[in-house]
Amino acid sequence: MSTESGSADAELREVGRTGRAHGVKGDISVDLITDRTERLAPGARLQLRGVWHTVERSRVAGSRWLVHFVGVDDRNAAEAIGGATLLAEPLPPAADGDDLYVHDLIGREVVDQHGVVQGRCTSVLANPAHDILELDTGWLVPVVFVQRLEGQRVVVQAPDGLFSLD
Repeated sequence: MSTESGSADAELREVGRTGRAHGVKGDISVDLITDRTERLAPGARLQLRGVWHTVERSRVAGSRWLVHFVGVDDRNAAEAIGGATLLAEPLPPAADGDDLYVHDLIGREVVDQHGVVQGRCTSVLANPAHDILELDTGWLVPVVFVQRLEGQRVVVQAPDGLFSLD
């Protein structure tokens, strides 16, 4: 599941956050919150604090990325953009078409395989095993049970007992 989430601007997606400056030549660490790594490919454009920046180069460094943006050429410039949310324009769906995006799930009605409405998705909780849909009814639904999006509904194949208090 891709964790790109919606932003205040409905057209932009939150894709990560800048961290600390790395070295003296303007590189900065980035925590990417999406599996779409092309967000940090050379030439990619990202908005930080309302200003568009272009990725000049990037590389994986452990669990983070080290990114150099065009025009951010020293440590002071990198420190100035530290702690910023990275926003980007939506990408077309991945080739396999199986991606689910957080912004596509939140607000939708969740319906089980029998057509019973179980609630409305209010958030998607990050979880090490599988992300979890949190419903306004209090139910928690692992995304592995999501079968498809159907109009404004999320259809889930729920195992017996998922939606019962017994």
